[in-house]
Amino acid sequence: LYISRDTSAPETIKRNLRERMKNAKQIVLLGSAVGRRKGGDGRSFLAHEIKVAIEFDLPIVIANLNQKRTIERLLIPQPLLDANYYTLSVSFQPAIIKFALDEYVPVYKSSGNRGAHYYEPHIYTSLRL
Repeated sequence: LYISRDTSAPETIKRNLRERMKNAKQIVLLGSAVGRRKGGDGRSFLAHEIKVAIEFDLPIVIANLNQKRTIERLLIPQPLLDANYYTLSVSFQPAIIKFALDEYVPVYKSSGNRGAHYYEPHIYTSLRL
């Protein structure tokens, strides 16, 4: 278990984040303007996590906090857009997030898809959303 404290040096925290992310199979990123800004600033811990997620080629589900069901480019950190990284945007609702983790994540690497994606309305309807 890798533990960082508030008094840990930023390099230590980043190293510990990397170690924890080695065991990750997927990421849920909360889609927000603040997340976009921090994820693209190149300095924050979120920017470091985005960089490591791209390096480790981890599936990323973006849960839009504004509840939109489409691709919200203003909520996606710029490094993901610049890399044309295969992400899946969903609304911030437990049922669709679970569906994405169950359905998108297993086919992520084999799909060959690039860029931002979203589910069509009939998927939400089938989940009674």
